[in-house]
Amino acid sequence: MNTSAEIRTRLRSARRRRILLVTALTLGIAAIAAVIGLTTGSFHASLGDVASALTGGADGRTTVVVVGMRMPRVIAALLIGAALGLAGAVFQTLARNPLASPDIVGFTAGSATGALIGLTLIAPPASPAVGAWTGGLLTVVVVMAIARSVGISRERTILAGIALSTLLAAVNDYLLTRAPIDIARNATQWLHGSLAATSANDVVLLLASLGVLGAVLIAVHRDYRALEFDDDTARSLGVRTGRVRLILVIVAALLTGTATSVAGPIGFIALAAPQLARRAMGTSGIPVVGSAVTGATVLLVADVIAQRALAPLQIPVGLLTAVVGGAYLFWIVARSRR
Repeated sequence: MNTSAEIRTRLRSARRRRILLVTALTLGIAAIAAVIGLTTGSFHASLGDVASALTGGADGRTTVVVVGMRMPRVIAALLIGAALGLAGAVFQTLARNPLASPDIVGFTAGSATGALIGLTLIAPPASPAVGAWTGGLLTVVVVMAIARSVGISRERTILAGIALSTLLAAVNDYLLTRAPIDIARNATQWLHGSLAATSANDVVLLLASLGVLGAVLIAVHRDYRALEFDDDTARSLGVRTGRVRLILVIVAALLTGTATSVAGPIGFIALAAPQLARRAMGTSGIPVVGSAVTGATVLLVADVIAQRALAPLQIPVGLLTAVVGGAYLFWIVARSRR
């Protein structure tokens, strides 16, 4: 007869196998999407052409298209999706609410406002990265201050973020009206969320930011997991909950700012990726690595669809994810009623 310890061991083993299987399948989907993104389009390139371009053996046109244009876009989509998935996992773990994400609590809008200030009010236009980071962090401060002033709770924090997000959207529209026509046109496209203009420099920025912020998450991973329980339990385990929450919120805001600075505000990914990963992997809490992998895959697949569905017309990927995100929210509401 099996003991309870043996049963628990078997369950843990089965859970690990499921997590590995889901991760492998998700990465497989990402690999297929990457191949489609690199080989298809107005200029067709075979897998051999892609390999030759990556090794320096292709002609100049193939190298420019594959290495200079398509490869940075594919890598940026993966890195931005991973950053948004991580940010969403952090927010939803801290709030213990599937609606807690940078999109909902206003951090994405704050990052967009900071970047727009740099693009429209500073001459010559400044890099959007610093503005996005600054805007995201200031939004953190404002949301927490509003929530504390009315008695802090998870629900009030989310509501404060929604209210601030609405105000910042109006500010963003005003900034566009103040900008010259050419800058306003580019900024409007950027606000829709687009990967069309990504470059190798953007990839370097994303890699550096994800490396640093990922290292911080690894350093506080034990305390982060303790916060999945109630605060009293976390404190009994020796976790300084206030300090750890602040660190995690700042990291999530910077992840959001980094993603927004490169591609503009892209909705749905941070909201849905953690929940999709949790359900697919069957975990009780939100899997951090699973959220990053799921976010990366979902954004890359969405970008390939946005490029190819109505070719030669390209849809900004942010518009596509916004439509899917709206349907996802309706699904959450319907499921909550049941």
